[in-house]
Amino acid sequence: MPASGFSPIDPPDPEAIVQCIRCGMCLPHCPTYAVLSIEQDSPRGRIALIKAVSDGRLEVTDPDFHTHMYRCLDCRACETACPAGVRFGYLMETTRGQIQQARNGTAPVDPTAPRRVDGGERPSTKESLTRSLVLGQLFTQPGRLNVVGGLMRLYQQTGAQSLARRTGLLKLMGLDKTEALLPTLSDSFYTPSGEERRTFRSASPSAPQVALFAGCVQRLMFADVNRATERVLLRNGCAVVAPTGQTCCGAIHAHTGERGEAKAMARRNIDAFDVASLDAIIINAAGCGAMLKEYAELLHDDPLYADKAQAFVAKVKDVHEFLADLPLDPPTSAPRPMRVTYQDACHLAHAQRIKAAPRAVLQAIPGVELVEMPQADWCCGSAGIYNLTQPQLSAAILDGKMDNVVTTHAEVLAAPNPGCLLQLQSGVRQRGLTMRVAHPIELLDEAYQLETK
Repeated sequence: MPASGFSPIDPPDPEAIVQCIRCGMCLPHCPTYAVLSIEQDSPRGRIALIKAVSDGRLEVTDPDFHTHMYRCLDCRACETACPAGVRFGYLMETTRGQIQQARNGTAPVDPTAPRRVDGGERPSTKESLTRSLVLGQLFTQPGRLNVVGGLMRLYQQTGAQSLARRTGLLKLMGLDKTEALLPTLSDSFYTPSGEERRTFRSASPSAPQVALFAGCVQRLMFADVNRATERVLLRNGCAVVAPTGQTCCGAIHAHTGERGEAKAMARRNIDAFDVASLDAIIINAAGCGAMLKEYAELLHDDPLYADKAQAFVAKVKDVHEFLADLPLDPPTSAPRPMRVTYQDACHLAHAQRIKAAPRAVLQAIPGVELVEMPQADWCCGSAGIYNLTQPQLSAAILDGKMDNVVTTHAEVLAAPNPGCLLQLQSGVRQRGLTMRVAHPIELLDEAYQLETK
């Protein structure tokens, strides 16, 4: 039965809500609580608010409720710390889904309940625009995303970016902080529809058959990471394909409450992969990997896709996890010695509970000295589009992260997620550091390539 204060469409499970024992062990692990010191901006406080809506003591349309729900990074560090096993990520995403239903006018509201009418029930103009353009128009349409990526690359390569930064135009338009997140785009995007990626490639007919999930931000802004992943898998004896028809994983939509869109993307991706013929579906982006592994929960009540989703999820492997299971064939040629520190992506460390495998990949590279940073599994503040919708909080969290990064005196900062890479590159530029920010698989691929030189 749905919780009483929520819509009967995809509500949070009441049993999951009451699972919280209010012990407070999550509080020291919550970035927003650390910055704001507000109980309602802690996992325990947010669950109390969700329960208040569930019990009918608070309206789902209450603007303060919206504020505290959307200040959450959904980093899920609280899940790692929780002794009761509360599925906080699930609660947050289904609750935000309820908020979006209310905003769209599809959720039932008690007409006799007191209502605030200060405008807080609707998202801000900036948030609405971000949702419409980023979630509604781009990530649901790979073709449009390609066009935007091409325009961004043209912006960089024609000198327009340098001009805009030098003249102060970006600051005048209020876009300077957002534009600073843009990485240098590759000369060509990673395109799963390319003819060479429709067929398995390997020297051995008995090779593990694996499919690469290309992602959306990853294939445009970090296309070289996908290419490096292909080469690493081939070097480790796999046959690799990147199926056509795949689209965005839907993580950003699920995290922001657009669960209908997330479900549509999940169905499209399940249809794109010939699961029965594959040994594994490989993902090199932490946030995407967590989302793919949760397709079974997302589609649990879909009569056509529930079983398909379970079969799909059973094959999904983070690339570091997969290489560790093979096991990894280490490079034989050593690059120059490198001092490397590693940032745990939240949705790899806390959602997928994978921490050792990426470190093992880095330590397998000859010449790498892995130096642990303080609070390596503390969120960097990227969190999907959080750095766009909550820029001040995101910047404060990033500042704390960079304080920890600097203490390592590393030459390379490795991170296994495109959002983290974007955020950390921005942090490195703001601090004026010469440190390189890279995906662990890029470093492994570079070591393998030395073998042929």
